[in-house]
Amino acid sequence: MKTRAVSISVICQLLLYLEGVSSNWEDWWTYDGISGPNFWGLLNPDWKLCDKGRRQSPINMDPSTLLFDPQLRPLQIDKLRVSGILRNTGHSIIFDADTSPAVAAVNVTGGPLSYKYRLQQIHIHYGREDSRGSEHMIGGYAFPAELQIIGYNSDLYPNMTEALRLHKNQGLVGLSALMQSGDLSNAELRIVTRKLDDITFRGQEAKIEHLSFRELLPKTDFYVTYDGSTTLPGCYETVTWIIMNKPIFITKQQLHALRKLKQGDKPTPKAPLADNFRPIQALNHRVVRTNIDFRRPRGTHCPTMFQDLKYRVNSQSWNDGS
Repeated sequence: MKTRAVSISVICQLLLYLEGVSSNWEDWWTYDGISGPNFWGLLNPDWKLCDKGRRQSPINMDPSTLLFDPQLRPLQIDKLRVSGILRNTGHSIIFDADTSPAVAAVNVTGGPLSYKYRLQQIHIHYGREDSRGSEHMIGGYAFPAELQIIGYNSDLYPNMTEALRLHKNQGLVGLSALMQSGDLSNAELRIVTRKLDDITFRGQEAKIEHLSFRELLPKTDFYVTYDGSTTLPGCYETVTWIIMNKPIFITKQQLHALRKLKQGDKPTPKAPLADNFRPIQALNHRVVRTNIDFRRPRGTHCPTMFQDLKYRVNSQSWNDGS
């Protein structure tokens, strides 16, 4: 109790100081210390769900408790390519696609989704070491990195800002590809990582052209899905998460390039940007569904949890099947 009281006291002092320094909360929240994830819900009243929410993300997915849902459909993602801006925000690496009226939308439908969602952003989370970095975990196992494609419900909302502002269910979708270290990376990922030298410091931007959201994801029809939240402040419980049942691969050289990025600007680079992941959150009796029928016996040609679970957390090797 004494430690908690000291922490709250320090938070209060920090808030009083920041009132006279900056009105932009994005300037100073972090992934560690007294402005880190354990205190996001205390720092800003609009972020109270970070502390009090019951449907928070990310989560650890236990393969033994997944619920097979035969109503889950394959995902349908448009093949169109997009252009946009890759930014070092000081917290993460974010790609924002051009969504001007003249640009065709890249939509995702199907799966667990009841509406059409326009894909707009890519977020990359990663660790300083290969033993950590992904936000979602499988069977308690973390991956070196995670790529998240975020979209908004374009049937109900005019843009992502409005979808976030109203904090309604089914406002956003998050398509997650966990990244495993390998000798040859995902081809679309190379389009992103070759620009990393241009965004070493906070606030720097780089133009990316002709990027395919669809090709960034692994080639599999199988996934895990649950209702959760954004993993940045204010942790809004409006995201339908879809975690693909197969990793994409990232090379050690690409991970090294990510780990060179800094939290601060060029005059004050501060610490590395790595370890920009939110800790695992409580499941709180939520159902985590999958379209993999794990009730079928091993060895059949139908998709089963045994045959088609691509993430092998208790094995030396990975199953790279289609």
